[in-house]
This record gives sequence, C-alpha cells and structure tokens, in this order.
Amino acid sequence: MVGHAAEGQHIGDLPDAPPKLSPATEERNRRKIISFKVTHVLLTILLLWLTIVHIIGILFFAKGFLLARLVLDNKSECGVDPYGQPSAEFDGCWHPKTFDRAVIIIIDALRYDFTIPSSRFPIEAGSKFYLDNLPILHETASSSPANAFLLPFIADPPTSTLQRLKGLTTGTLPTFIDIGSNFAGTAIEEDNIVSQLKDAGKTIVHLGDDTWHSLFPGYFDSNMTRPYDSFNVWDLHTLDNGVIEHIMPLLDQSPVQWDVIFGHFLGVDHAGHRYGPDHPAMAEKLRQMNGVIRQIMDKLDDQTLLVIMGDHGMDPKGDHGGESDEEVEAALWMYSKKPRFGRIHENAVLPPATAKERPVGQIDLVSTLSILLGLAIPFNNLGMPIAEAFAGAGNTDWKNLAVVGRWAQSQISRYQEHYSRSRDLGLPQEAYTAQNTFLAQSRYAFEKGQWEQSYRAFIEWHREVISMYRQLWANFNLADMLIGVYLSGSALAFLLFFSRFLRGDKAGLAAGLVRSAGIGSAAGAATGAIVGTLLSAHFSLLTSVFVGAGAGGIAAAIFWSQQHHFAPKSYTPSAWGWMAFVFCVTQSAGFASNSYTIHEDTILLFFLGTFGIVALMSSLRQSSRPDRVLGTYQSIVFILLTRGASFSRLCREEQMPGCRSTFYASTNSSTSAPWQLLIPFSVALIIPEIIKAFYKGTASYAASAGFWIGFSVRMGLVLVAAYWTIDAVNNGDWLVDTFSSTTLQTIGITLARCALAVAIPVGIGTFVWAKPCIDISIAEPKGSVDASGNPARPQLTIFGYANVYGTRYFLVVPVFILASCLLLPPMGQYSIAILTWQILCLLEILDTNALTVTSNSKSSIGPIMLAILGSYHFFKTGHQATLASIQWNSAFVPLRTIQYPWSPLLVILNTFGAQIICAAAVPLVVLWKRSIEKTGLRGLWNDVLDACLTHILYYATIQLATTMWAGHLRRHLMLYRVFMPRYLMANGVLLIVDVVLALAALTSIRIAGLSVGEVFGY
Repeated sequence: MVGHAAEGQHIGDLPDAPPKLSPATEERNRRKIISFKVTHVLLTILLLWLTIVHIIGILFFAKGFLLARLVLDNKSECGVDPYGQPSAEFDGCWHPKTFDRAVIIIIDALRYDFTIPSSRFPIEAGSKFYLDNLPILHETASSSPANAFLLPFIADPPTSTLQRLKGLTTGTLPTFIDIGSNFAGTAIEEDNIVSQLKDAGKTIVHLGDDTWHSLFPGYFDSNMTRPYDSFNVWDLHTLDNGVIEHIMPLLDQSPVQWDVIFGHFLGVDHAGHRYGPDHPAMAEKLRQMNGVIRQIMDKLDDQTLLVIMGDHGMDPKGDHGGESDEEVEAALWMYSKKPRFGRIHENAVLPPATAKERPVGQIDLVSTLSILLGLAIPFNNLGMPIAEAFAGAGNTDWKNLAVVGRWAQSQISRYQEHYSRSRDLGLPQEAYTAQNTFLAQSRYAFEKGQWEQSYRAFIEWHREVISMYRQLWANFNLADMLIGVYLSGSALAFLLFFSRFLRGDKAGLAAGLVRSAGIGSAAGAATGAIVGTLLSAHFSLLTSVFVGAGAGGIAAAIFWSQQHHFAPKSYTPSAWGWMAFVFCVTQSAGFASNSYTIHEDTILLFFLGTFGIVALMSSLRQSSRPDRVLGTYQSIVFILLTRGASFSRLCREEQMPGCRSTFYASTNSSTSAPWQLLIPFSVALIIPEIIKAFYKGTASYAASAGFWIGFSVRMGLVLVAAYWTIDAVNNGDWLVDTFSSTTLQTIGITLARCALAVAIPVGIGTFVWAKPCIDISIAEPKGSVDASGNPARPQLTIFGYANVYGTRYFLVVPVFILASCLLLPPMGQYSIAILTWQILCLLEILDTNALTVTSNSKSSIGPIMLAILGSYHFFKTGHQATLASIQWNSAFVPLRTIQYPWSPLLVILNTFGAQIICAAAVPLVVLWKRSIEKTGLRGLWNDVLDACLTHILYYATIQLATTMWAGHLRRHLMLYRVFMPRYLMANGVLLIVDVVLALAALTSIRIAGLSVGEVFGY
C-alpha cells in the first residue's frame, strides 16, 4: 500500500509536568462541548424535519398514483337476483347448485408447467427437477375429461400471495398499492366468496397459511381450523405436514361437519424461494403434493368438488412479484367423482380444449365456485364462469353456459352501474359502444333461444369490459400527484439552495432555521385547516393540513435562508462540480426510458469508470510527488475494483438473453455455487488488512483500531463465513447422514447471532468508548543539554495526528459492513468488500486532489460519488429495481420466525446495505486527513452538514425524477413492470438515507468530534 503523511507530528519537548488549565480555559472548553452537542441536536432535528417533508410529498403522490379503484361495500343477496327481483331458485341462489361441499386446495406457486409431462417440452428441458413429479392432474384431465379439467390459471400482477388471495376470493382486478401490505394483511371488507359462504350458514375450515386469518378474521370454524406461520421461507415441511395431518381426518368424518375446506400448502413456494424450481427439493415437494391429491380424491363423495390451484407461478430463480409469463401462469384443476364437466367444441368462440387447455383468468374462479355451490356471485366480481365447469359431459350444454353467463353478466352490469354512480370514469359514451353492441346481441340471442350465439356474445362483451377496466383502473388523482410533486420539488429546491448556494455559518444558524421552519409549518397547517374547512367539498381537512404544513415549512425555510445568508455572487461549479451535476442530471433524465432503467447498473458502471479515469488524469498533474503517486495509484485501483465488481450480476428478465447471472449458482437457483464459499473466508482475510493498510498510511493503526479492525471485525467476518458454509451444507444435504437439518439450522442461527453481537454491541461499544487512533512516542535526549544550552528534555511525537478525525470516525463504518455481509450471500459479500475498498480509495483520491469538503472548498464530487457507489453496489449485491429480487430469506438469517420490527429491518439492511454504508461514510469526505487546527468544531459541523445535504441532494433528485416520469408515463405499457418499481425504490432509498444521516452519521460525528476534542483541546 502506498502511504502518505505517515510520519508523526513532532510536538516538542516533553514538559516536566502537564500544564494546568486556567478556570477561564476550562469554562471555555466546557462551553465548546455544550455548543457542539446543541448543534448536533439542532442539525438532527433539521434533517428529520426534511425527512418528514419528503414523507409527506411521497405519500401525496402515492395517494394519487397508486389508487386503482374504489371499493364498494355493496353485497349480493341470495334471495334477490341482480335485477332486483326475488330469486325463484330453491336449490341454490340464482342457479341450481351442482355440489354440496368443496375442498379447495391452494398449492402456493404451483406453476402450470409443473403439472404437465416433460414430453411437452424440448429434449433439453426434460431433465428439469420440476417436471413429471405431479402427474395426477394431467393424467386425470386426459383420461377422464368429464371428471376433471386442467387449465393454465393466469394471475393479474403483482403476484404477491396476499394480493392473489384477495383476487381469488373477490373476483376483482388487483391494485398495485396492496403489495405493500404483504407483511401484514388487512381484513377484506368488500363482498367475497368467503363472506357469502358465511352468510349462507356454511361451516368453513381453513388449514395452512395464516394470511387467510388476516384477510377473514372470525370466518372459520375455530375447532377444526389450523393456521400456521407463513413467512418462514426456509421451512419447507412444517406447514405442509400440518395441513396433511389435519385434512385427512376431516375427510373421514361421518357425519361430515364441514361444508368447505380451504387448504393452503406453502412447501412448493418455499422450495422455490430457497432453492429455485430446478432442485431436488422441488421434486420432493411436488411428489408429496401428488400423493396428497390422490389420497383426497379417494376420500371424496359424489357431492364434493375438489379444486387444486396455484395462486401464482415463479421465475427461474424461484421468486415472484412481477408479471413475467412464468410468474403469472399458475395451474387450475377441478375434479368431480361424478361426470359433470365438459369441453368446448372447436368451432366455439373459445380456443379448443384438450389436456393442454386454454388459459383462464383467476378472476373467473369466484363466479364459477359461487354458481357451482349455489351461492350469490359477490357484488364486486368481474369474472365470467369457467366454461368447462358448466359445459356438461358429452355434447356441449350451450343453454347452461348461456344461463350462467347471463347471471355473471347481469351482476357485472349491476356493479358497473353502482361504480359509475360512485366514481366517474371520465369516459365518453363512445367508449361503451362495443360493450353495448355485444350486450344487445347476447340478450337478443338469449331471448330467441340461440344459446351458443348468446354465450359467444357474452364472452365478447366481457372481454371489452375487462379491457376497459385494465386500462382505466389505475384511476389516477392528478391533484394529489401534483401536490406530491410540488412538495418533493420544493424540498429539492431548498436542498439545492441551502447546500450549494448558501455561504456562511450554517451550523450556527441551525437554531434559527429550525425555528423558522417550525413556525412556517405550524402557520401552513393552520391555513390548510381553514381552507379544508371552508372548501370541504373539494379538499379533506387532513389533506389540507399536511399540504399546508409541508409547503409552509419549506417556504419559510427558503425565505429565512435568503434573508440571512444568501450569497450575492453567482456560484460557478468547478470542473469536478460540473461532472457531478452531469452524472446526476443525465441519470435523472434517463429514467424516462424503460431501456435505460432496465440497464441502470451498466450506466452507473460507466459513471464510476469515467470518474476513475478523470481522477487518474488529475492525479498525474499534481505538483506534489507524494500526492501524485498516491492519487495515481488509488485511481487505478478504483477503476480496477469498479470493473471487478461488475462480475457480480443478477439479471432481470428484460436483460435476457444478453445478460448472464453470476450471483447465484445458476439462473434457476436461489443458492450459491459451492466455489463461492471461498469468498466469505477471503473477505475475512483481506478486508481487515486493507483497512489496516490505509490506517498505517498515516500511522493511525493504534489504540482501539487494532482490537476492532484487526481482531473483532476479522472474527465477525469469520463467523459470517462459517454461517454461510453451514447454510450451504444444509441446503445441499452434504452431511444429511451426520447432522439433521434442524441441528444445522440451530448452528447457523447461533453463528449469525454471534456475528451480529460482534457487529452491534461490540462494534458500537468500541466506537463510543474508543480514543483517537494515535500513538505517542517519547524519544530520550541524545545529550544533557540542547542547542540553547538548556537541560535536554525527552522529545514528544504523536503518530496518527495527520488523520486523527478520519480514522476515529471510520471505526463506525465496519459496524454496517459486518451486518450487511451477514445478511448477503457470498457474492453479495464480494460486492460489499469491494465497496469498502473503493470508499477508502475515493477518500485518498479526494485528499490528494484537494477535493475534500472544507470551509474553503465546497466540492460536491465526494458526496455524489458515494451516492453513485451505493447505487451501483445495490445492483452488485444481487438486487434489481423489481419486487421479485427482494431477498426475503434474509429475515431468517438470525431468526427462526417473523419478529417485528426486526424482520423487516433485516430485509431493509439486506436490500439497501450498500446505500446505508455509503451514507454512513459521507462525513469521511470532510474528516479524512483533515487538519484539526484550522476551523475547530464549528467549521467541522458546517462542512459535515454540507456533505450530508449534498448526498441527500443526489437521492432527492433521483426521487423527484422517477416520480415525475412515473406520473407522466402512467399509461405506459411498462409502468408496473419497470417505472413503478424504480419509483418505489427511489422513495425508499431517499427516506433510508435521510434517517441514516440524521441518526447514525451525525451522532457518530458528535462522538468522534468530542473524542478528538477532549484529547487535543479544540
């Protein structure tokens, strides 16, 4: 490692006795410390206030952007048909029932191709583990078409389990915002098939996934129902075995005490999340499901319907959440011991039906089950009955199809009428022309007894209706969206003005700014309350108060800043500042393109490479030889590390086939390749040595640095490596004959908790109580007198003085590094290790090129490059701006079950660990090799605040850009697949960075600053 400024600071002769401070000096130092602490509190309040403004802006835009439909609380009644007439049917509600009871089995993530034979696929796909292990469904549908049919079951994205359950029970199209409640579902209040069963006096039993109890509290029979925890994706067997254990006795009951059983298996889904679909564990789970289905079939009577279905599929890595074909194409199989089902002839409007059936929508299930079980179709249902369930054995029963189609059509028309009265869709009358034409044709043919023609027209009418709602049911509220953009834009303007154009003592003026913003927020809230009260017909009171508070606070802060410390001279950025500006603006503009958003990781690679090359050229021009050598060396290392990090990739579907994933063992796996287990051990060996080398470059590897970096961090990384080795042993069944899976899991959790103990209590405790990383050398005099003839005294030299601030503060960064490494697979640790090295290289580049943030140089390049580094390594740690790339299993690295709030926090740290590490490192662009004599603690606060605000400025710009582009492209084909996930990610990162800087970085600055100040008296 090339060093710089490694020599110690020569202080002078060692005095005979330590000098005693005068009372005035002690009082002055005491006041400095109090002022430093008060400033910290005020700056923390300032950043938290800015975070609240960001939250208000984000929530308002989301309120207008993510709302998709108005939920009507109307309910269908069994005794009243959709025309408002008393129902004349006694053996059912509106139509004679076909079955008395039903067993409805959801095999979570049952993809359609899991159920069909390998002969349907090319030869190279025939060896997949997920093929030919669940043959019962296809065999029955092929050999007994009157008893069973198998269909591709198309889910409406997003394909989270909670979202799909809502669609499967209400028959409605999903709204994107519901994806956010996947951690804790809320009860369904709109009409649904479960409530219809309850109203009909049916006894309902649920077994399995406890998500059902969040959606339908109090609906299930408490004596026979058995819920199980659903979120532990590492557990493949407990829930499934529990369902099997309890469902078989229920099927053997005599007399039968239940009417409908909902059984929800999760093993297939969990096997996909943990291993991917192409793994022996998936084959084992599918074989288990095959045996369970055979047992259930044997126990059914003629009056019981059996339904087997998947709620969604999975991608080649086993995840789901988006809308790729593999994620949305589940399987649906219905079975009756008595022949009741049929197929549609080839000359029908529907595609021909064979064992490889035509696809049907999941919204069609509710109307199908309702009519089969003699229930009223739920009021909000938008699906049409599945034709095969009503076509009849033998020749197609067109009359029955037309009758059930007419009941569904009349209910959908009733829903349309009520919805139009509640919310205007804003469509001209011409938009309904095609619907009205097909509806008139179907009714005319129905009255004439032309059953086939009537049914065809009903189907065409339904296609028009669904097409209309799919296009329009993102019912955007432009007013709320504009308010959100205005608040986010105002906050960005304040950030830009305050961080880049304002000169003066910002830290000293923090009290006045906070007070002004608080008064402005209060005045704005009061004004909003008055406006909301007077114009209650147009604005809600709560909306007006929040808008007023956010706008008033921002306006007051900008006005106060202009009045007190506005720089009259124009501010012209340096060449480095222009480069940071270009990086930020071009990236923001690029989010208007779906291809740019898809390949964002490549763009960030180009930005980092460009910076490295410019830094290399700048370093070569430095007049000081040590600066020239060190800057050149670190620039070259930075470029090589950037390119090295690019070898860690997780490709999103849109990047295929031009991208090859390396993050996991294969594109079909969620586990690491065996060779990747070398990475954590290499990280444990190399990273402490890298940090140690940078410390030794300024002779700072002293005091607590040796214990924390040389011993504790290394031991923590060794524990991390051991954990991931045990995880691989467990996943690969390498020692299955020696250790049980439970034993290995216990060992792994113990190792993970020990690693966390090293990272958090040991790491934080060391940082809080550590002294500056300095070493004092006392040299004995060579003679008895000095050059002046006075008695010689020992010479005092302080090693580490050149970087006392930077090395003291850096002790907090490994806390985040170690915690992130624990939660990331080996390739993720590879990326975090490179990120750590790159941060240190960046700090040396900034120092040798005089780009650190100081009172004389407000360079923005350091904070901006840290933000770009964090964004780049977000992708390199196995993430993408997609819901499917979230590594949910990180919640169970140190835990056995879901524990709030720890489980969500672990997932957040896993997902945004790179951005969190870079945010925590932002003060280092001020502190690294900073002289402590010049500006004291007050100047320190000013420069740190500049760096923090500039770092937030980058993320706030990205957030505003993605928000505006998502709003502008709200009708774009790729909205839900590309633009909205990136918009959600930008919002999340901005808020996380705000909180990290306010609560972690500023607090650490206070601790490090006081630590140095106590020793050196500044």
